[in-house]
Amino acid sequence: MVTRERPTLEAVARRAGVSRATVSRVVNGSTTVAAAIRDAVNQAVEELGYVPNQAARSLVTQRTESIALILPETASRVFSDDMFFPAVIRGVSTELEAADKQLVLMMAGSAASHDRVERYAMAGHVDGVMFASMHGADPLPGKLARLGIPVVCSGRPMSPAGTTVPYVDVDHFGGVAAAVRHLVGAGRRRIATIAGPQDMIAGVDRLAGYRAVLNEAGLPEHVATGDFTRESGVQAMQRLLTEDPELDAVFVASDLMAHGALQALRERGRRVPVDVAVIGFDDFEISRYSDPPLTTVRQPIVDMGRTMAKLMLTLVDDPTEAAAPVVLPTELVLRDSA
Repeated sequence: MVTRERPTLEAVARRAGVSRATVSRVVNGSTTVAAAIRDAVNQAVEELGYVPNQAARSLVTQRTESIALILPETASRVFSDDMFFPAVIRGVSTELEAADKQLVLMMAGSAASHDRVERYAMAGHVDGVMFASMHGADPLPGKLARLGIPVVCSGRPMSPAGTTVPYVDVDHFGGVAAAVRHLVGAGRRRIATIAGPQDMIAGVDRLAGYRAVLNEAGLPEHVATGDFTRESGVQAMQRLLTEDPELDAVFVASDLMAHGALQALRERGRRVPVDVAVIGFDDFEISRYSDPPLTTVRQPIVDMGRTMAKLMLTLVDDPTEAAAPVVLPTELVLRDSA
């Protein structure tokens, strides 16, 4: 059996009629090589079927061509029926694939896994780190950024010290304010909310939007808190109905929790929207098919992932780039539930 030898840089150089160093510069993406020479090298690469040695290439470029996406959640949470995580991953992977970068997905839902992620990033195994679904004032993004590692967060960091880290977020406050104003405008006067976790900026800002509109309308608050899961929506809605059976509307800080709230309302014999209007937040695909179809605040989750990846690629190419935060718009989508 004859084994075909792998084409070398030297072979490409001979075919293109240039030096080995010139081929190396072209293969590693240098823009200082004349266009005609670059075309000749690329043609020789294609004709010979040359594939760069990634280990050798990394020594030259000081890059791994890999970007980490860190999800500070447990595996059971990430691989649940919450469509937020697949949407973010889809957006990120679309942009990284187009840029010929490898996505490294890591979960950090425990102290041990958090430490492992920190060691992995600091050891230089990736060119940059993106964080999604962050809880609390996690010091890791700021720590990595201070070490010169490109970092991008999904959501505004809760720690004041972390606000220097670039982030991509959506207009939680404005989206919720539009939703609650819609309820007030429809004549609802006993408007509750099922808020998200208060150790996440999404939970904090959505609750603030609800409170701001009720305050301007002179209406009382009725607040229960969930954790963005369906079951927590069921429990929170049951608690709200027990505390005030006359509630006539509820804004729910995620679509999954809103689905739980719809279940609890059905079990209590409350008609939606006749007795209680319901608005969620996300606009997941399943919300079009709930009973009744769910009015919700649409956040562009896939676009959030894509924007995070674009921002990351910019920082990797130029670590000195001063990246400004990006806040994407939200939109109230009216359906039958409110």
